[in-house]
Amino acid sequence: MSQLRPTGLLAPRSIPRQAWSQEFSVPYCPESPVVMKFLFVHQNMPGQYRELLSWLVQQGGHEIVFLTQRKGLRIDGVTTVTYQPHHQPGKEAYGLSKDWEAAAGAGLGAALAARQLQRDQGFKPDIIIGHTGWGELLFMKEIWPDVPVIGFFEYFYRTSGGLVGFDPDAPPNDQAGFFAQARNSVPYASIEVVDQGHTPTYWQRDRFPTSFHDRMYTCHDGIRCDRLQADPAASVGLGRLSRPLTRDDEVVTYVARNMERARGFHIMMRALPQIQAKRPKARVLMIGGNETSYGSESSHPKGLRGKMEAELGDQVDWSRVHFLGKVPYDDLCRIIRISRCHIYLTMPFVLSWSLLEAMSMQATVVAANVAPVREAVRHGATGMLVDFFDPTALADQVTDVLDNPGAYAHLGPAARAHVLENYDFLSRCLPEHIAQINALVPAAKRITI
Repeated sequence: MSQLRPTGLLAPRSIPRQAWSQEFSVPYCPESPVVMKFLFVHQNMPGQYRELLSWLVQQGGHEIVFLTQRKGLRIDGVTTVTYQPHHQPGKEAYGLSKDWEAAAGAGLGAALAARQLQRDQGFKPDIIIGHTGWGELLFMKEIWPDVPVIGFFEYFYRTSGGLVGFDPDAPPNDQAGFFAQARNSVPYASIEVVDQGHTPTYWQRDRFPTSFHDRMYTCHDGIRCDRLQADPAASVGLGRLSRPLTRDDEVVTYVARNMERARGFHIMMRALPQIQAKRPKARVLMIGGNETSYGSESSHPKGLRGKMEAELGDQVDWSRVHFLGKVPYDDLCRIIRISRCHIYLTMPFVLSWSLLEAMSMQATVVAANVAPVREAVRHGATGMLVDFFDPTALADQVTDVLDNPGAYAHLGPAARAHVLENYDFLSRCLPEHIAQINALVPAAKRITI
């Protein structure tokens, strides 16, 4: 049995203060009185707190510490403290307890770093805001029992209605329910150690048991619609082309963190031959990595992309398909702004920021007709929906959008209006997040917008 010792953590009594200070990306040195002291906790900083963190920094007057596993990222106005999990399960760890073992190790690592921050620097937050999925908040109340905690609840595992059991080619085995329940040990424990839960969409909220609902508020992280607007003058240069692509070109776009089955990459690829046959001038720009974020990995040595390229062979004119990999955010936005038709495919899972960002930029969206997408896209009003498993239907819809732009011209402006009303960070999401924070802190600490 492993002992509780600070594995990978700088221990305050054995490591000189100078060495500990090197763990800070930005030195911890508040120079003036602060309005509120924030502790954000997320293994991959900034995570879902990108916009909120940026706004708090710009507002000024707050002391902000971010506890994370991510190293090397500097954000002006934010003190970054890195931690390592105290323990990680081995390859032969018992499957049903493996997720809890990992969460407990991450939680203890985060808590020990928080305790060291308290002891060495005298830091005590007014509020803690963090993600519950990896266990990082599990022990924060042991460090600061009276500090309120807002926990982000992203996903509750079930054997229906989500990724598991959706794809008939990958049916769940007879142990799937046991593993789903075992993974849910983390949210079950987390709901008891937070003062308020937070979930970004109603579909995600409804994945959780009803007993969670009264202890959560539902509000998206927020989309910066003020920065994400259409730009008719946008252009994108590609290495193999002699001139930049613009809105005058037939550009079809597809975006996912990784090109994988959960995000419908195989369906997208199988629609290509028909799209190209009907639209000989169309160019397809694909953005995303070749790894697997969700579900099982492809057995093909070149990943799912390699598998689909081998399956389709010369059915596709590869000179008109551009795999761009993972691109900088500004480039992503320029690509969406020149898109005539933006494709968003997903199995029932967490809604991608990229869909809402594309809608804010008035893209004409063709998306998978699944529950989390229907929360954001209304068929014929703010986008078009197609059967996830039907590449022919996808190709027909995309080519019709390209054939008849006038018939779909209303979708982009309506999509932006919908995102402004429901997902805009400044006007819709920020006021709700600040109200939830203010409800947990003393009146003298409350933030005004």
